Amino acid sequence: MKKAIRDSKAPAAIGPYSPAIQVGNQLFVSGQIPVNSENGALVKDTIENATKQVMENITRLLEAADFNLNDIVKCSIFLKDFNDFKKMNDVYSSFFEKDPPARETVEVSRLPLDALIEISCIAIKS
Repeated sequence: MKKAIRDSKAPAAIGPYSPAIQVGNQLFVSGQIPVNSENGALVKDTIENATKQVMENITRLLEAADFNLNDIVKCSIFLKDFNDFKKMNDVYSSFFEKDPPARETVEVSRLPLDALIEISCIAIKS
């Protein structure tokens, strides 16, 4: 049975999709961009702040489904500018103390709301 996951502390979807879908012990988190859920503003001053906001949004969705960052097995990262890779990676890695998830990172020409970064993930509860 599939269940849509939403949380008032995470940004609402900006289109016809669910922020996350849970199926049994699996959680599929839609691409998250750096929208501050408190004021609705897009964080785009630095890639570091944008990455931090995205990871906080993902964390809130995980928690809403009773998952945590350690349950993430795969991330997909989309960057507006691949020159931001090292700065993004420094912030991203701070969210995973050990055994970070598998992932790919690609540069794209444009993201929703002209965001600097978007991250989606899959989590599985053991």
